[in-house]
Amino acid sequence: MRKQIRLLILAAPVLLGPFQNSSAQDHWVATWAASPQSPRFVFPRLAITPQPGQTNPPPFPAPPTIHNQTVRMIVRTSIGGRRVRVRLSNAFGTSALRVGATHIALRDRESAIVPGSDRPLTFSGKPSFTIPPAAEVLSDPVDLDVPKLANLVLSIYIPGEATTPTVHLTALHPAYISPPGDFTGAASISDAKPVELWYWISGVDVEAPHQAGLIVAFGDSITDGATSTPDTNRSWPSQLAERLAANEATARVAIINEGISGNRLLNDGAGVSALARFDRDVLSQPGVKWLIVLEGINDIGLSGRPGAEPSDAVTAEDLIAAHKQIIERAHLHGIEVLGATLTPYAGAAYATDQGEAMREAVNQWIRTSAAYDAVVDFDVAVADPANPKQIRSAYNIRDHLHPNDEGYKAMAAAVDLSIFKTK
Repeated sequence: MRKQIRLLILAAPVLLGPFQNSSAQDHWVATWAASPQSPRFVFPRLAITPQPGQTNPPPFPAPPTIHNQTVRMIVRTSIGGRRVRVRLSNAFGTSALRVGATHIALRDRESAIVPGSDRPLTFSGKPSFTIPPAAEVLSDPVDLDVPKLANLVLSIYIPGEATTPTVHLTALHPAYISPPGDFTGAASISDAKPVELWYWISGVDVEAPHQAGLIVAFGDSITDGATSTPDTNRSWPSQLAERLAANEATARVAIINEGISGNRLLNDGAGVSALARFDRDVLSQPGVKWLIVLEGINDIGLSGRPGAEPSDAVTAEDLIAAHKQIIERAHLHGIEVLGATLTPYAGAAYATDQGEAMREAVNQWIRTSAAYDAVVDFDVAVADPANPKQIRSAYNIRDHLHPNDEGYKAMAAAVDLSIFKTK
């Protein structure tokens, strides 16, 4: 018996050894993401009369067709890591997408990459592959020192023709469409056509320490950063990423932006509804621990307007019920949920007294119901103290609905960083 006990004690360090290596506890965390959209921007055509001096923004133009070309795109990380992988989506493609090559690198400037940082990517061991319609693929990991708050370059070569590419319409970073050919490994792309779109890329993950966790910012154009200055990372999630990175206690907390300009809680239009895309854009994100929800102002604004469909009509109770669904679905997966109050919109093209009453009712519920694990009061952060129904003039970009860079900064500053505790 004593001999058996001695053998077990000697064996114990061998069994426990691998678990004492901290790298064994590293896990994948999304450092950047964007919600896939159809290339055809769909938004209800309503008889909205602009306010004096206003014009309604034009619809998004159709994305250029890619045919035997390389698309080089820029994305911004939140946290860093030593290994990286990429997710590509053909969610809205009407046919299989043939990908000839994909590369990742660090950005130098414009379409140029940092020398020595280029890495070819494979998918299930293959550099060339096909993504079926409505499917997503995940690359094999590659070693690359990815800094926090850094610009990455993703280059995708499409040897055939992609007439209905899956995109994200509010990229706010340039994408460079090459002349004919494979330029995925090129130091830069001359004579490229710049556009502001993300083609096919839906996420970038890094291997991070076990303490690292992810915040998903889930919303519409105000989260998407539609009116922030392009190529400066001034949306509120981007500015919150800077606060998180600068604070020692939250330096390992990533944040991704899953906003869609024009998105609604209950109805499709600019992307599928928030309830319909929740599993894809929130629950499937690697490392997600927290969720910030800012959705509903488009449902309110489009409800009951001239030219609206009967299905566009909503009540405050409808919107509250949708928020409850999001909370419960997130809690099932152990995700803490922060409810963000809807920002002021008096003076916006689709503002009405009835809509304002709904906005205030939803905000009152968010603040007082205790349904959310915490509240982020974006309403107070950007409201005009003299008239809380409207956004401060210093934060108003042009339409009394969307903030400018300073307004987004105020929103980012309203988030209590002590909520995001990692172990």
